[in-house]
Amino acid sequence: MLVMVVLMGVTKADIEKDKQQCADKLVGLATCLTYVGGEAPAPPKDCCTGLKQVLSKSMVCLCVLIKDHNDPSLNLKINDTLALGLPDSCHTPTNVSECVGLLHLQPGSPDAKVFEDFAKGIKSNTTTILQPGTKYFNYSNKL
Repeated sequence: MLVMVVLMGVTKADIEKDKQQCADKLVGLATCLTYVGGEAPAPPKDCCTGLKQVLSKSMVCLCVLIKDHNDPSLNLKINDTLALGLPDSCHTPTNVSECVGLLHLQPGSPDAKVFEDFAKGIKSNTTTILQPGTKYFNYSNKL
């Protein structure tokens, strides 16, 4: 029991440290708020530019923003599904399931579940991409 309390304290300290380090970097994502808030159909170009800059400096910062999407002190309206999909929407594929490890979250915890569920959804929605001229037969459909 004591070990769990110590680990939780270390994890909380790590997350607070990550938040402090990311505060200035997340300013670049301010233009994404209309999209991740569900008010815009697509992220603006400057949002995607800001996202690329944030990701080049620290993937942890995007993870922190998504993890804290419901934090009342932020006073932001963030749809976690849109935020998790932002890298793909900006054509900057990123493995957001890495956030669990980057933020030192306990796998299966409520905070980790947001990332884990999104990763599972991505795997279950795979698409087959064909090159021009390729023939594809779907044998799973009955005639």
